[in-house]
Amino acid sequence: MTSSRPRRFATTRWSIVNAAAHPSTATARIAMEDLCQTYWPPVYAFVRRQGIPRTDAEDATQAFFLHLLNSDFVQTADRDRGRFRSFLLKSVSNYLKADYRKQTATKRGGAVEIFSLDFDAGEKQYNAEASESVTPEQLFERRWALTLLQNTVNQLRSEYADRNHLKLFDALEAHVNQNAARLPYAELCDTLGMTEDAIKQAARRLKLRYREILRTEIANTVDSKDDIDDELRQLMNALSG
Repeated sequence: MTSSRPRRFATTRWSIVNAAAHPSTATARIAMEDLCQTYWPPVYAFVRRQGIPRTDAEDATQAFFLHLLNSDFVQTADRDRGRFRSFLLKSVSNYLKADYRKQTATKRGGAVEIFSLDFDAGEKQYNAEASESVTPEQLFERRWALTLLQNTVNQLRSEYADRNHLKLFDALEAHVNQNAARLPYAELCDTLGMTEDAIKQAARRLKLRYREILRTEIANTVDSKDDIDDELRQLMNALSG
């Protein structure tokens, strides 16, 4: 996803799961919608890599999150189970082992409320990343890592927009991940009305803030701060594999 929508929660993913454990409340619905909107890409990629056709995969992805909301599973979820990434992967794996076609059959009849998800983008990402040698679990891990990175960029962009520095962010974003298409600092002077040294300082601040946000994103998905560095290494390995 490339949406820069505001984040509803400044809490851990386990806090959102806990909120979703009370399906009778409006907060529960918002909580599960936030989880779905944020983490549907790795779930969709995993489902598709199981060999499930696109239309059925779309049904199963949406129904999976509704299943979590409407079942006792979320209510019994315990953060002691470990990292939220592993929790979600195990959850969708177990869901697919059940008769998911039966569970999602009513969707086309309109009996199931649908989350608004950009499945065209999800399918494009899937086709770009899937290969015969990639397992569903590996694809889930890769798409999870890319989702966290995109969440980080979205939040950083929003912060710069709030300060009316969006032009600066757009000019320097490619320098965060050393994108080959990035322009040299000297070529940005006229565009930004800044000296090269000032642009270098701005780029350093941008990179530092990016790392801070990324670590916070990861911290929100693990049980302990001691797990952040290990989780970061695993996510980077998923991207390089």
